[in-house]
Amino acid sequence: MANVVVVGAQWGDEGKGKIVDWLSARADIIARFQGGHNAGHTLVVDGTVYKLHALPSGVVRPGKLSVIGNGVVLDPWHMIGEIKALCAQGVKISPETLMIAENTPLILPLHAELDRIRDARKDTAKIGTTGRGIGPAYEDKVGRRAIRVADLADDATLRARVDRTLAHHDALRRGLGLPRADRAALLAMLQKVAPNILAYAGPVWKVLTEQHKAGHRILFEGAQGALLDIDFGTYPFVTSSNVIAGQAATGTGIGPGMIDFVLGIVKAYTTRVGEGPFPTEIDNADGQHLGERGHEFGTTTGRKRRCGWFDAVLVRHSCAISGVNGIALTKLDVLDGLGELNICIGYELDGVRFDNLPVAADRQARVKPIYEVMAGWRDSTRGARSWAELPAEAVAYIRRIEELIQCPVALLSTSPARDDTIMVSDPFAD
Repeated sequence: MANVVVVGAQWGDEGKGKIVDWLSARADIIARFQGGHNAGHTLVVDGTVYKLHALPSGVVRPGKLSVIGNGVVLDPWHMIGEIKALCAQGVKISPETLMIAENTPLILPLHAELDRIRDARKDTAKIGTTGRGIGPAYEDKVGRRAIRVADLADDATLRARVDRTLAHHDALRRGLGLPRADRAALLAMLQKVAPNILAYAGPVWKVLTEQHKAGHRILFEGAQGALLDIDFGTYPFVTSSNVIAGQAATGTGIGPGMIDFVLGIVKAYTTRVGEGPFPTEIDNADGQHLGERGHEFGTTTGRKRRCGWFDAVLVRHSCAISGVNGIALTKLDVLDGLGELNICIGYELDGVRFDNLPVAADRQARVKPIYEVMAGWRDSTRGARSWAELPAEAVAYIRRIEELIQCPVALLSTSPARDDTIMVSDPFAD
């Protein structure tokens, strides 16, 4: 049976939550493989709105196993709160429906504190983080001083891990003019939350491998977008993990040969939250139209998203580095009513034309988009569930996007509602 990886192909906020939720009806297991609760997915199911941050989008589907892989960094207190909130909405979550990898690193309160203090400093460039502690938690992971889920099971091990972590952080805090961390308070917090987290802990790599051999379908869910990838994004204005499809393997412990289809989620225009280059950003009536019609506010932070025209150059890049087999084009209905649409087909910098975004940050900030103009449409596409319901201009826009990004449309979303989706090709088809 086919396994599918879902990744964002822009700067995040492409509508992955709805698409993963929609695809999860065809999957047996939904596995989150990177990021933390800085991600935000909004699902609309039969008129009920669910807001997810740490949990996989498939958790609202009865009868599915949701998995948090080792590539994620997990705030245990946030996760417990998110589970309680969803249960209050009628979602049933238990160790039978949710598993957390035993080797998942934890986000501690001191990580979030450090994140916020760093980003607020005036003597360094502002990155625009969510302040949730994601970056510092990943730093501790690669620095081999992280506290992981399995460490919560043994008190002696936990105490040793806390001491190792604080040996680094106390020196760092001293340099920032902060008091030493309260070791006793941190240890007590971890000991208290341990039973709640350990109830969900398990060998994710083993379970996924066994489920694959048994013929079950796995849907791998990424967070953020490829343009925020730590290696291939608009560095340093990026997230702290690898976001591209290859991370699905290392972030859950499965072999790359288990991946059969990569679906890239692509918004019909472009948005970005926070700092960093944005070649097609528009600050006019059209940009206001996109922001208002698209409800462009972050699920996690509530920050207003920057809006711009579709950038085919960047999406083509994202599709290449993730090996995308097909895209899910979302929020087409937001473009309803615009007379003309611009698509970025290249860049100009110092009189030279480029067909890819330069790597150096100073050059990224100075590129100018080269646009191709297409006719917009007046008729509504909202809620369309077949090609026949789309205006001819909308179809032409979609076909041109396919040509420019060199990748076909597999799914088309025309509203936030679960069933307002047109399937062109089934990613789970064998």
